[in-house]
Amino acid sequence: MLSIRNKSVPHHNRSTVEGLRDVPRQTCRTISITAASLLVTANLWISDLTGQFAAAAEFKSQQQVTAQLTAALDSPSPTQLGEGTIHQPFDEVLQNHVSDGKVDYPAIADDARFADYIKQLQAEPPGITTREGRLVYWINAYNALAIKGILDGKSPSSLFGRYRYFKSDTYRVGGKEINLYDLERDILIPMGEPRIHFAIVCASASCPKLLSEAYTPEKLEQQLELNTRIFINDTSRNRFDRENKVAHLSKIFDWFEEDFEKHSGSVQRYVARHIEDPELAKELQNDAYKVKHLKYDWSLNGVPPKS
Repeated sequence: MLSIRNKSVPHHNRSTVEGLRDVPRQTCRTISITAASLLVTANLWISDLTGQFAAAAEFKSQQQVTAQLTAALDSPSPTQLGEGTIHQPFDEVLQNHVSDGKVDYPAIADDARFADYIKQLQAEPPGITTREGRLVYWINAYNALAIKGILDGKSPSSLFGRYRYFKSDTYRVGGKEINLYDLERDILIPMGEPRIHFAIVCASASCPKLLSEAYTPEKLEQQLELNTRIFINDTSRNRFDRENKVAHLSKIFDWFEEDFEKHSGSVQRYVARHIEDPELAKELQNDAYKVKHLKYDWSLNGVPPKS
C-alpha cells in the first residue's frame, strides 16, 4: 500500500498523491453541501406550505366564528328579553320593520308598539345592577330615539340638520332630558366598550347596520362582536389597498380614534382583532398601513317616512 507519509516518495510525485488523497474528501464535501441545500430547500417549501395551510385554517376559523355568532343570534335564548321587560316592544318593532339594516320608517310610524316603548323610556329606568344591563338600556334607547328623530322630521343629511338631530333636539330618557350627542359621549363611551360604535345607529347609510332585534343582556356579547365583525369586514365601509399599504377606513375610526387606541394601542390593531383575513390582520397588527378615511354617507338607511 502506498503511504503518502513515506519519505521515499519523490517530491515531484507528492503533489499527485496529495491530490489523489483529496479527491474523496472534495467529492464528499460537494455531496454534503448539495444535500444540505436540498434539505434547506425542502424545509423552506414545507414551512411555506405549512404556513399556507395554517393561514387557510385561520381564515376558515375566523369565518366560523362569524358564522357561530350569527347562528347564536338566530337561536333565541329561553331568557331572551323576558316577558314584560322594557325592551320587548322595541324588539318586536325591529323584528317586523328592519331587514338587513334597512329600516321601514313608515311602518314603524304606524306601529303603536314603538310609541309605547318611547313612553316607557321616559320614566325612571328599572333597577339595573349590571354593566351589561346598562349598556343594553342605553344602546336600545339611542337607537329608538334616532328612529324617532327621523319620524319627527329631522335628518342628519346636512350640516345644520346634524346639529338639530344630534344636539339641539332633546328627549326625556330615564327620567332626564338628553340629546343623542350627550347620550353617546357622556353615558355610553365612559362605559369603556368601543364596540358600542358598531351598535348605535344614527339612521345613515354609512352607519353600522341596525339589528332586526333589540339588544339583550343575555346576548349582548354575541351581538356586539357580530356587529363589529360585520362592519369591519364590509368593503363598502372599510377597504384595504394591500399593494400600496393604505387602509381606507370608516370615519367612525377617525371620530372615535381615542376609544380604539385605549383598547388596542392603535386603530389598526383594533381592526386587526376583528378582520377575517389572517395575513391582513398580521399587517395591521404591525401598523403597516397608512390610514385614510372614507367620506361618510349621511343619506337615510331605509324607506323615508311619509310627509
